[in-house]
Amino acid sequence: MPPHPRSSHPRRESARAAATAEDSIACDIFCAVVDNFGDIGVCWRLARQLAAEHGWQVRVFVDDLHAFQRLCRTIDIGLARQTVEGIAIEHWHEPAHAGDTLEVADVVIEAFACELPPAYIAAMARRERAPIWINLEYLSGEDWVADFHLRPSPHPRYPLTKTFFFPGLGKGTGGVSKERGLDAARQAFESSRDARDTWWRNATGGPGPEAEATVVSLFAYENPAVEALLEQWRDQAESTVLLVPEGRISSAVARFFGLPSFGAGAHAERGSLRAYALTFTEQPAYDALLWASHVNFVRGEDSFVRAQWAERPFVWQIYPQADNIHLQKLDAAVAHCTASLPAAARASMERFWHAWNGGGQPDWSDYWRHRVEFETRAAAWAHELAAVGDLAGNLAKFAKTQLK
Repeated sequence: MPPHPRSSHPRRESARAAATAEDSIACDIFCAVVDNFGDIGVCWRLARQLAAEHGWQVRVFVDDLHAFQRLCRTIDIGLARQTVEGIAIEHWHEPAHAGDTLEVADVVIEAFACELPPAYIAAMARRERAPIWINLEYLSGEDWVADFHLRPSPHPRYPLTKTFFFPGLGKGTGGVSKERGLDAARQAFESSRDARDTWWRNATGGPGPEAEATVVSLFAYENPAVEALLEQWRDQAESTVLLVPEGRISSAVARFFGLPSFGAGAHAERGSLRAYALTFTEQPAYDALLWASHVNFVRGEDSFVRAQWAERPFVWQIYPQADNIHLQKLDAAVAHCTASLPAAARASMERFWHAWNGGGQPDWSDYWRHRVEFETRAAAWAHELAAVGDLAGNLAKFAKTQLK
């Protein structure tokens, strides 16, 4: 077994001075993939940003390498330990597993209450200087998030304190992930005809759509409302080009077009609707799909965040929870995203988002007649959200204050 990439460093238990330098901070992120790609998607994006922009030595423990590989193709699902983009990846193969070499980091991130291995917690307590223990929570735009962000929680048995870190859409929260060069990359794509043409050829095998067509990206869970929406796009006078990353919604699209499947490379046309099935993309490539589209249907957490940075209108399918608790989060997000919209446009977006999340039949013409207002608001909202600070930057800032 190759040595851990941090094994040549002095023991961090006694390296208090080294921990105060940002580029010497070691961080372990523990991630249990509950369903889909959201958990590892958020953790991997955070890990890459902490390593690339803040110089941290990052190690990720993840229990599902198959899901991870869909987002990062260089992951070898057969390896217990590997290094990707300078980040150590360990297969967290059982709840009690704490790594082949027990080495506690300066900052320990317990993602989404996944519960750290008992042996690792005990080792944290034995450390000369207790690590910064972060419980990274799920994203929410609800008002209460700011009140609970950075709240401490003492451990009942050990002299350790866990701090709750809440990503959020408003001031006083941890913000959401955004790389420093993201806006420049988007602007470069938008201003380059060659870049856009190349993207379309690679994604669909052909040229980009006609100027009057509306381009829609559809990344979604199974959704009973999708057939009604596809019918509306088929029957309207305006042309719609639909881009569908291969996934859970693909079978419904296939049924609509009378096809046995709608896997990567497939394309179909009915009426005014033309659809292309795209290969499920790695994280860095997903942004270009959002930039190439006029409106983006997104799901879960990570793609929801990326859609906001794309400065395009978008429709969010939130992950459903028992007793419809998720609808409270949906309403909170709508409130942020529509804050300065005129009343009619705001009501239209609210209706459409709720319909897409099980509250009736979506009315595309009612929604898209507010296109210009939605586009203007999307750009303004991205600037407002940026003022909250990005998740990695806010987390790094907090950690440094605690390690002084």
